[in-house]
Amino acid sequence: MATASYPPLRKKITNVVMLTITGLCALAVVSVLIFILGYLVVNGARSLSWSFFTKLPVPVGEVGGGMANAIIGSGKLLMIAAAVGVPLGLLGGIHLAEFAGGAFSAIVRYTTDLLNGVPSIVMGIFVYTLIVLPMHHFSTLAGGVALGIMMIPIALRSTEEFLRGVPRSLREGAMSLGASKTQTIFTVIIPAALPGIVTGIMLNLARVAGETAPLLFTSFNNQYWSPGFNQPSASLPVVIFNYAISPYEDWHRQAWAGGFVLLTAVLLINILARLVLSRRTHLPRS
Repeated sequence: MATASYPPLRKKITNVVMLTITGLCALAVVSVLIFILGYLVVNGARSLSWSFFTKLPVPVGEVGGGMANAIIGSGKLLMIAAAVGVPLGLLGGIHLAEFAGGAFSAIVRYTTDLLNGVPSIVMGIFVYTLIVLPMHHFSTLAGGVALGIMMIPIALRSTEEFLRGVPRSLREGAMSLGASKTQTIFTVIIPAALPGIVTGIMLNLARVAGETAPLLFTSFNNQYWSPGFNQPSASLPVVIFNYAISPYEDWHRQAWAGGFVLLTAVLLINILARLVLSRRTHLPRS
């Protein structure tokens, strides 16, 4: 009668040690996030009020006011960034996934990865030279373009990866029914990969929402409302930066509140993106 073989004691000890180490590392990562959130809740959430979301900043020396213009300004900047970065990244990803091949694709991918590694402050200087200097003033448009350029690499690579994840059988089935390559892409492949593409775009927006350096060279700041897109505009990251380095206690309090609002918005976007991705139909790969 055969006896069951059990792993040696050494293997059991190794398994326990490695499981403990990986568990501690995971706990450390989660603890950092919990600490940041807790610190922001304690210092920022208690400073929130209705006036914070509805009023403009008050002059130096006065207590109160809010960041309504910065909240609206950040929304406008992200809207322009999406209008610039999403179409270029989406179309570039479609080209790499469905049409390109060989050396050209490798060069584009390598260039995209290099662009993704460019420091944000360099991107701000580039857009400053390209738009701000010829226009002779800062503007919401320039800030949105800077953020949009930063979105292109991630939008392109994420679109390419999700399109490549669509089974080849869908492509062959559509084309066997007489659909052209373009019809197959826009009626079959993109709808199949759409949840993943939308998720990548949302995470991309969350990433650039907290950028400060490029906005210092482009949209700059504004203590008042900024109608249209051709004037300097306040944004949450820049206002938080200015308030945090100021010597005024009330501005420090509002900087914590602004940081809490910004981080909460980023977390909500990430959670929504995960929910969209979790509802994605899992198609078998061919």
